[in-house]
Amino acid sequence: MLHFLNCRCSLIRRFFLLAALQLLAPTAPGAQAAPTILIFGDSLSAGYGIRPEAAWPALLARRLQEKGLDYSVVNASISGETSSGGRARIDAALARYSPRILILALGANDGLRGLPVAQLRDNLTAIVASAQRKKATVLLVGQRLPPNYGVYASEFHDSFGAVAKVRKTALVDFLLAGVATQPQLFQADNLHPTAEAQALLLDNVWRGLAPLLE
Repeated sequence: MLHFLNCRCSLIRRFFLLAALQLLAPTAPGAQAAPTILIFGDSLSAGYGIRPEAAWPALLARRLQEKGLDYSVVNASISGETSSGGRARIDAALARYSPRILILALGANDGLRGLPVAQLRDNLTAIVASAQRKKATVLLVGQRLPPNYGVYASEFHDSFGAVAKVRKTALVDFLLAGVATQPQLFQADNLHPTAEAQALLLDNVWRGLAPLLE
């Protein structure tokens, strides 16, 4: 009976020793979570009016997988979002997802509503600064307005480049490049791109994103 108890105690000690060693052992690279790319935009990135799997963020996830690039894509875009709304929720999003890369694609709704360019610039700067404090690399995606917006249109577009220069971030000049001049690539509201346009949007983003990928 004593021999049995000694053996049993020995097995228990061995079990706890192995468990402790497993906790202390370094995690295998394959078991580590993939770094996150966080897309932080409005309806142009949320896939308004089309299936979520057809929107350019979903296409991005597939392209990364096809290229063997181990990233997780999180789309935190909200239709109707302004730069002020994004500024209010960026810290919570950063805390939740801890992104390696932030794709910031806000501003279109600011422009359509004619909100002050200085306000847009301040909000974008604050969002970028928050991400950089969390060690995230930022890709800022620019927007344009129709020429009938006059001087405001040029000041609006220039604000994206100004923020990128001051904060030293990568920049996509215009999310809708190659799409904005093709009416057939827009839904009936003439504001939101169709599913067929999403590959072009992805290509525009990819040109700025690819150099940031490890």
